[in-house]
Amino acid sequence: MINGISIHSVYVLDQDAALDFYVGTLGFTVDTDVDMGFMRWLTVALPAQPDRLILLEKPSPPALSEQAAARVRELVALGAMPVTILSTDDCRGTYADLAAKGVEFTQEPMDQPYGIDCAFRDPFGNQLRMTQPPAQERPITDEDIARWAP
Repeated sequence: MINGISIHSVYVLDQDAALDFYVGTLGFTVDTDVDMGFMRWLTVALPAQPDRLILLEKPSPPALSEQAAARVRELVALGAMPVTILSTDDCRGTYADLAAKGVEFTQEPMDQPYGIDCAFRDPFGNQLRMTQPPAQERPITDEDIARWAP
């Protein structure tokens, strides 16, 4: 029986730059940093969730062919990889702190039916969102639907 998710992988183009951003800027801590010769196993975690790791993975052989790795690197730079969603108790305050550190935000904090939410990118183009749970649930409005409609 599966009993949880322990590691989520995020493709990064430079693992040292990823450490600077995820640890130095966002406040993650290094869990494992091992040079295995053919790859570097680099995981980070938030202090509040030490058992939920992010593998900062460089797209390269042997996990991917060189052709596939090149394609993945292009997709990362375009921001086309899946979004990682982080949680916070204070979206607007954390937004202000991270913006002061130079984080590139693509959406300022907005009230949503599911809480307060904003979006930013890591140095490689990966999309990240930060969400604060709502104080109380609210119905989805026509304005919400219009804001996200194509």
